[in-house]
Amino acid sequence: MTPAEIEAALQWTTNVNLEIYYFWTVAVMVLIHVGFLMYEMGASRVKHSLASGTKNILAFAIVIPTFYMFGWWIYLAMYNGFIPDFEAGAGGVPWGDAMGPNLQDNATGVFWGAFTLFACTTASIMSGSVIERIRLAAFIVLAVVLGSVVWNLSAAWGWHPDGWMVTKLGYHDVGASGVVHMIAAFFALGILINLGPRLGKYNKDGSANRIQGHSLPMTMAGLLLIVTGFFGFFAACLLYGGTAQWTNIYGGATTLSAFCFNILMGIAGGILGGYFKTRDPFWMMSGALCGLISIAAGMDLWDPSLAFVVAFAGGIIGPIAANWLEKLKIDDAVGAVSVHGVCGMWGLIAVGLFMGGYPTHADGVPPISLGGQFLGMIVMALLGFIPGYVLSLIFKVCGVLRSSDGVQTAGMDVEIVNDAYPEQLKS
Repeated sequence: MTPAEIEAALQWTTNVNLEIYYFWTVAVMVLIHVGFLMYEMGASRVKHSLASGTKNILAFAIVIPTFYMFGWWIYLAMYNGFIPDFEAGAGGVPWGDAMGPNLQDNATGVFWGAFTLFACTTASIMSGSVIERIRLAAFIVLAVVLGSVVWNLSAAWGWHPDGWMVTKLGYHDVGASGVVHMIAAFFALGILINLGPRLGKYNKDGSANRIQGHSLPMTMAGLLLIVTGFFGFFAACLLYGGTAQWTNIYGGATTLSAFCFNILMGIAGGILGGYFKTRDPFWMMSGALCGLISIAAGMDLWDPSLAFVVAFAGGIIGPIAANWLEKLKIDDAVGAVSVHGVCGMWGLIAVGLFMGGYPTHADGVPPISLGGQFLGMIVMALLGFIPGYVLSLIFKVCGVLRSSDGVQTAGMDVEIVNDAYPEQLKS
């Protein structure tokens, strides 16, 4: 072979390996949804468990085609704010050449798939918080709005190299503490305010009762699967520049080694923080998520020792926030708002505190700053909360948000054409 042929063969091999790399990140990300399915079913009482699983599966199946129909266009076209760039969005319209089985292009569909799974993750985050009382039809509409509209705006603004939050604020959120986790959690918070607590959650004197799911082992196993799936999630946040250089989502230099060090340190720190605070196995495994979400925004920047400390703090913050929300009579059945929302806030602020002044973006883009991260945090909170609250309020006024007391008492599974357990256990 001539030198030119050898070089061409090496380039072809490199491209194939990279395309396969991203393809399998998408496959691994599906484990997030396997985990959410187990997590939410285990956290539900027996009489609600199959309904919780059914809505989780339906959200996954419905967000995918809606993301294809209009979600990808929103991400590509709306990075300037609410004024679309139709030329940039042309690659995301479902009838475009880039959105079909173009056999000469392996990468476009795979990147679309990764972003689609990010969108499905936001719906799954919201899903757990509202178990045991939300109507299925209302939930599906809310999941579509969150996963295929609201999240896409947050990603366009803060997870796109030309997004206005990046170019104007120096916003840094490599692993999506804000653009995935905060958005989903604050959207869920808006719903929870209108949805109200589960029957029996609060006594007449305002004190709260602990409503336990039917299978803590299933919940813990589900949480561990979510953590496993996040290896694919974070791996998909790395980009290959084509010159032996890996970059983050914004084009700043990073390495797969940095991510691997910090993912594992984040998991360990979060688990130990949750154990230190509660000694509760549920919060130990939820602490793993708290830790990962706390370090996600700066995944490319942390020294592993500092990542451990930030994650340990997140493992403590999560259950504390959950207790505060419970006292405010907000019944978040799985702690999604505290784990994904409050720890997402901590993740953004931690980057501003410890990495302020770090130039991680292109020339002309402001460096990381505490002020930029704080403003980004406010944008994420409002962008998630306002549509979640307004849309769920409309559903509440129309009487289609919450299942009747009779259905809740009998169990949401009465609306499902099957039984979760043949023994028909009661709880």
